[in-house]
Amino acid sequence: MKDPKDRLDDLRVDVERRNPAQPEFHQAVREVLDTLAPVFAARPEYADPAVALVERLLEPERQIVFRVPWTDDRGRVHVNRGYRVEFNSALGPFKGGLRFHPSVDIGVVKFLGFEQVFKNALTGLGIGGGKGGSDFDPHGRSDAEVMRFCQSFMTELYRHIGEHTDVPAGDIGVGGREIGYLFGQYRRITNRWEAGVLTGKGVGWGGSAIRPEATGYGSVLFAAEMLAVRGTVLDGLTAVVSGSGNVALYTIEKLQQLGANPLTASDSQGYVIDDKGIDLALLRQIKEVERGRVSEYAQRRGGSARFIPGGRVWEVPADVAFPSATQNELTEADALALVRGGVQAVSEGANMPTTPAAVRFFQQSGIAFGPGKAANAGGVAVSALEMAQNAGRVSWTAQRVEDELASIMRSIHAVAHETAARYDAPGDYVTGANIAGFERVADALLAQGVI
Repeated sequence: MKDPKDRLDDLRVDVERRNPAQPEFHQAVREVLDTLAPVFAARPEYADPAVALVERLLEPERQIVFRVPWTDDRGRVHVNRGYRVEFNSALGPFKGGLRFHPSVDIGVVKFLGFEQVFKNALTGLGIGGGKGGSDFDPHGRSDAEVMRFCQSFMTELYRHIGEHTDVPAGDIGVGGREIGYLFGQYRRITNRWEAGVLTGKGVGWGGSAIRPEATGYGSVLFAAEMLAVRGTVLDGLTAVVSGSGNVALYTIEKLQQLGANPLTASDSQGYVIDDKGIDLALLRQIKEVERGRVSEYAQRRGGSARFIPGGRVWEVPADVAFPSATQNELTEADALALVRGGVQAVSEGANMPTTPAAVRFFQQSGIAFGPGKAANAGGVAVSALEMAQNAGRVSWTAQRVEDELASIMRSIHAVAHETAARYDAPGDYVTGANIAGFERVADALLAQGVI
């Protein structure tokens, strides 16, 4: 049998050959394969070419691409492209969000679905990995236009999903409004009240308490666990947060609850820094109610806040950092700025927001780094808890859900930390999370035969 490193190199080359022009997917695969050499050495059955276990894991079970025609308020017809990649169901039904954003293409959806496989495995909740979305941009569209798009999107998607098959949720561009329209169309087409087919629903009609908060809360809780290992707490620390969407808002909220002081928020136009700490009520009013820009926050906050057009939050000195916007937003230059500014820990609230070079720099600098597949697993964890509530026709209290979320995030941290130590990489959460998730999925694939 080949040396594990040579075997992994062959797999990487094959993925890039078979999936051309998909750089995000290539990056996600490389990031996992780069950590698996010690696993292949310890468990040669994983690496056996005759079994092709990793080849099966790297190839989605199903890739669905479809057109989405819809009509705007002026009567003009538009055509977008819809995607659903059902990546791996060895541990349970496919589970993962829908992203509506102009950057969405098949490569982006595959990278998100691949990450989701390992993230979901780390939760221990019996869910597989998938992802979907469209290149539709909801920004600036009326509620009626968004409704018509969602209805058209679901008219195709409905035939591929179900509470025991594939359970989508929200992601960038898909919040409570979009989930409501999608669920309504699913119910209309199928004539079934199948609450478990989508998560992120409103609490009054099958949703779970704490679901909107879960990703941001979970990222902060994971950071708290990383700091605790080092004998530090969040109370009294300063934080930089990128983004101003759902994840960023609830990251800010949980940081404030734990005594930290978040200083920033951002959008595509730049970032705002508030020397007194972010006024969450004002930011939420601007972003969630008015759907405005963060520049308006500085105008209305007064002298403590200023807007930096085209700037990057990472230039602000802080103790902890939470990239919570989108993939590859934090570069090696940004990592250097953060380390110079005294950062102690970085916890990814978004999916793959840190470039590989930046991750390496953080690790070489001794910074505690929480990768997204571990640190931002809170959202899908509470989605799985929503599925459990739907199955039992029950609704849990917010406190119970938050307690469950905290327990799951502690467990994810513990398994990533312990797995890294077991494979002689103490403190390396990237290695620990990758290997722990891989082992759980690989063992299930081996047990279930060649399917």
